[in-house]
Amino acid sequence: MPATTFHWIRVQTFCYATERKELLEEVMEELLGEAEYSEEPTESEHGNTMTILEARLTKQRQFRDLFTKLGPEIRQWILEDIGNRVDEDCVFYMRLDKQKAVLGSYEVAHHGDVIAITGKVQSHPARKEVAERILTEFLSGLDHSAGSEDSS
Repeated sequence: MPATTFHWIRVQTFCYATERKELLEEVMEELLGEAEYSEEPTESEHGNTMTILEARLTKQRQFRDLFTKLGPEIRQWILEDIGNRVDEDCVFYMRLDKQKAVLGSYEVAHHGDVIAITGKVQSHPARKEVAERILTEFLSGLDHSAGSEDSS
């Protein structure tokens, strides 16, 4: 497994005036573990009040914890779709269904009401294929370490 996988990961979601902020705070706390997040009140483009909940992870342990919590199904989905998950700037993107997360399960989302996870992959040289290889090694390593813990 690479020593360091990401420069940073940002986890962000929007809490609209019609949503219960404490539920989204619970989701962020569960997803992030020890990592802290910020809350920034703002206005939507239609003038409604909303809050941006955002965390910026910078430690390898935080990266491992986050992807471990997402579970093996999501990690496998990322591996299968890695070419679409990493861009030419070595930035990783994925979205979780925010409403499913409130209900306690993590599922990939293909709509707008999401928890966005974005991360800058540390790749040297900074090329998409190198970033994909590093991310693949990282995610595969999580599954192997989880599997070896189960068998002991």
